[in-house]
Amino acid sequence: MKTSANLRGVRLSTQKGRLVADAIRGLPVDRALDFLNFNPKKGSKIIKKVLESALANAEHNDGADIDELSVTSILVEQGSTFKRFRPRAKGRSAKILKPTCHIFITVGDGKD
Repeated sequence: MKTSANLRGVRLSTQKGRLVADAIRGLPVDRALDFLNFNPKKGSKIIKKVLESALANAEHNDGADIDELSVTSILVEQGSTFKRFRPRAKGRSAKILKPTCHIFITVGDGKD
């Protein structure tokens, strides 16, 4: 049994999100939540909310036992980039890129 949750358009770069995602991939959900609670990175707070959503989906929709679940897959993909401009000297402008990402988490019990 696998259940998923996703979040699109998060104001976080994919590189910073993947650092957190690689750390919790394959962990049981209780250990993953503990890691995300005490990790100071911005991405850990965002990924924690998506993981809690996946757990709620598994419990409500599939009737799964939360204690047996683990993070089977987690993907952080690149989203669209917000483009802004900043004035510079002599009438020039500098580009400011504000990246976004999409987060996909799948939890399962490994009995598939």
